[in-house]
Amino acid sequence: MHLTHRVALIGALLCGATALAAQPATLSVGRPVRATLARGDTARYRFDADSNVIVRVAVDQISANTMVRVLTPRGRLLRAVNATPRGLERLQVEITETGLHQIEVIPVDSAVGDFSITLTARELLSKDPRTFAAQLLAPYDRTDGPGAAVAVWRGGRMLFAKGYGMANLAYNVPFLATTPTNIGSTSKQFTAFAVMLLVEQGKLSLDDDVRKHIPELPDLGRTVTVRNLLTHTSGYRELYNGLSLAGRRFDEGDHVERSEVLGIVQHQPALQNSPGAEFNYNNTGYALAALTVERVSGLTFPEFMKQNVFGPIGMSHTMVRSDRHGTVPGATEGYTRGANGEWRTLGDLPASMGAGAIYTTLGDLQRWVENYAHPRVGSAASVAQMMTPFTLTTGKSTGYGMGLFVDTQGPLKRIHHGGADVAHRSMLAYYPEIDAGVTVQSNDAGFDSQVAFRIAQAFFTELTPAPGAKSAATFAFDAKRFDEYVGRYALDAAPQFILSFTRSGDSLFTQATGQGRLQLTATSDSAFAIRGVEASVTFLRDAARKVVGLTLNQNGVQRATRLSGEAPKAWAPTAAELAAYAGRYFSDELETYYTLSVKQGALIVENRRSAAVKLSASAKDTFVVDATTLLFERDRNGQVIGFYAGNTRTRDVRFARVR
Repeated sequence: MHLTHRVALIGALLCGATALAAQPATLSVGRPVRATLARGDTARYRFDADSNVIVRVAVDQISANTMVRVLTPRGRLLRAVNATPRGLERLQVEITETGLHQIEVIPVDSAVGDFSITLTARELLSKDPRTFAAQLLAPYDRTDGPGAAVAVWRGGRMLFAKGYGMANLAYNVPFLATTPTNIGSTSKQFTAFAVMLLVEQGKLSLDDDVRKHIPELPDLGRTVTVRNLLTHTSGYRELYNGLSLAGRRFDEGDHVERSEVLGIVQHQPALQNSPGAEFNYNNTGYALAALTVERVSGLTFPEFMKQNVFGPIGMSHTMVRSDRHGTVPGATEGYTRGANGEWRTLGDLPASMGAGAIYTTLGDLQRWVENYAHPRVGSAASVAQMMTPFTLTTGKSTGYGMGLFVDTQGPLKRIHHGGADVAHRSMLAYYPEIDAGVTVQSNDAGFDSQVAFRIAQAFFTELTPAPGAKSAATFAFDAKRFDEYVGRYALDAAPQFILSFTRSGDSLFTQATGQGRLQLTATSDSAFAIRGVEASVTFLRDAARKVVGLTLNQNGVQRATRLSGEAPKAWAPTAAELAAYAGRYFSDELETYYTLSVKQGALIVENRRSAAVKLSASAKDTFVVDATTLLFERDRNGQVIGFYAGNTRTRDVRFARVR
């Protein structure tokens, strides 16, 4: 992560292109087709498929970097992938419409290049839930790449557990159902549970000022409570987003000392929001919560968890990895794709203890969730508190309790939390009304952990809507009703990042600042899945039923407020106006320099650790790149004297001009 770290609609950029061939070639299973792409070309292929079929496609990028897209017979985007610039691009889609589908292969950055495309599978989706789960995870059932694992249980009985692919490529170790793996932010519920144990013992209160237990934290004018830490409402800067603005490259394995977490907060001049007024998914709060557990208990966080949580519950294969270079016996190694398509190891996110850093197994996670249903450790009251969504001071619910998201799937309540370390992925979902759960884990950075919800639906018939009800996949929505949602919505945490919504006939679209247009699929009267990326939006109304905002659900929840009036005319700065921003800037808070310059008519920003990137003018004195915003500051004489930088979860970081 660095200056161009993408917070919203990741991977959504689409390329305009011209046709390589007027008539798409028809693909047959197992028969590769080779072609050459030039810049601006699009290679088109087609295949015939019935609904309820799963299709897998492999594109070997021999010398071309490509984006691969699959379109329905009506031209709707089903899936897009651009995971690596070389090697194999693999894409799997579930077909929902019968007929000829189209595959587009589009060059990304190479002027000329060769590739081959193969339809590797086209098979009917199984009605047997175990076979269905295996079909969904088939891309990870391999010996030449990282793998995945899944477990499903109900009423105390394991229904299905299996590992796929490899846990460690260097030593040819398979990923088994018993393999310990990094669960990333799924760990947050364990930290919240540890705090609740101390609350039960009367050693702290959720309403304690966190400075009571960590007096080194600065007084920023408002009381931040322990509850604020656990509900992501503290107002503190987000740890990794802030450090990415400082040029840290977690995608290249940069180190962060745990002690730096305190330093980050100590350097923060003011809270980003009043405590309790805004939900801002935040690893800083959970790192401080783990430190609070240590200060109150007198034990290190790993020791406290082992003695008070893991041991008593019977989670004998679970541990907190306090040092990312420490040994976890038999554990997975996380992998991401390199520039040439090779698998790379980057280790775990540093300084993540409390926010992440737990290694565990499928069986131990079942024991953990069974302790929710029938508490042997901790109380039912504490569990209920963790599963109760927090209400902001504005009266809005966050949909998040303490370490847990709370929503519904079909007619049932769903308690869940995903995890994403540098190259590990995780999802744990619990359905309390039927005493059942599912978890998926992977050591592939490209893994979509929301596959857990599809697997749950296959195993638990109660998740299927009652006869006559509309399912997410088949919900009938009159496109004309979308007109009341058409407009622009600015993210509350990054107002310069705007989602625009439009309708063209029966097709619905959204477009984020600086990104391509994506199609929407209705999943209810007010909720829409964004095709091609793992994201969705839900529109919000006020008491008068007026549409006033939305929530964007992608790696957490972000709120956006509807903007009134027409979009302002884009500001096109002159060469002289751009030159006024050129200079060198320094942030005392981040202890980081940035250099701005004008090259080929564009404003460029760079620092020692980050590659130079082009800024786009959003409004006067405001520039954006992806979800990062630079808002420039002038003195009373109109001279540029600095800027405020933000990337959604960290914002208003001041850089002063030094020359």
